[in-house]
Amino acid sequence: MSKKLKTYRPLHPNAGIEACYRKKLTALIDEMNRSLVYWLSASYRQNKPEIAQDELPANALRRTMKGLRKRWERKFNDMAPKLAEYFAKIAAQRSDSTLQRIFKQGGISVKFKATKAQKEVMAAIVHDNVLLIKSIPRRHLDEVEGLVMRSVQQGRALGELSKELQKRFGVTKRRAALIARQQNNSASGALRDVRQLELGIKKAIWIHSGGGKEPRPTHVRNNGKQYDIAKGWYDPAVKKFIRPGELISCRCVSRPVIEGFS
Repeated sequence: MSKKLKTYRPLHPNAGIEACYRKKLTALIDEMNRSLVYWLSASYRQNKPEIAQDELPANALRRTMKGLRKRWERKFNDMAPKLAEYFAKIAAQRSDSTLQRIFKQGGISVKFKATKAQKEVMAAIVHDNVLLIKSIPRRHLDEVEGLVMRSVQQGRALGELSKELQKRFGVTKRRAALIARQQNNSASGALRDVRQLELGIKKAIWIHSGGGKEPRPTHVRNNGKQYDIAKGWYDPAVKKFIRPGELISCRCVSRPVIEGFS
């Protein structure tokens, strides 16, 4: 008898989950931006940089920023575990149901249940997402405070500051979109791999997404090649073993391989 390899179709990250995650992040960022613009504009009008006051304008604005930072970091910190757990749960549910359909179409009926390995993967997904969500207000508020202080030092008008705040808001929204896409890709891959390993599937074929303006050359060359699921594939560009969808903006997936006999 000779070995016969049977491959199954890949599990792609769900665009709906990514869109939902992005929408929830963006809604909170929108709310933070409106709050910052309102209170900083009010404080800026009361403490115009070009007018001498008993209190230096920078000190008043710094106090305003301190209050805003405390408020919004607390709000993101409170929301982060809830959103991260929600995301991990729906990602796991979707991954399991899609894998079941994929294998059923290939003639294999499987039923997944909560396992220690799967729970550990979900815990890691939640942990990573909590850290990323909490980083959004910290990074944004650091940049905003820098803009405000530079505006005071340069005696700039409120209109100029408002334009800069909107630019920074756009940067933060784009970062949130990147977080949603990357975490969806990464979570989908991690959940896929743990389930396949539980089924005894040890090999997969790397599938390059074919998308993106600047595809990774090493990923393009690895398209169609087999790798060990547990170990991953050694990417010479980053000098470490990785899995499809793990790196930032990587949209690669994989096709599970089962060895049989003919």
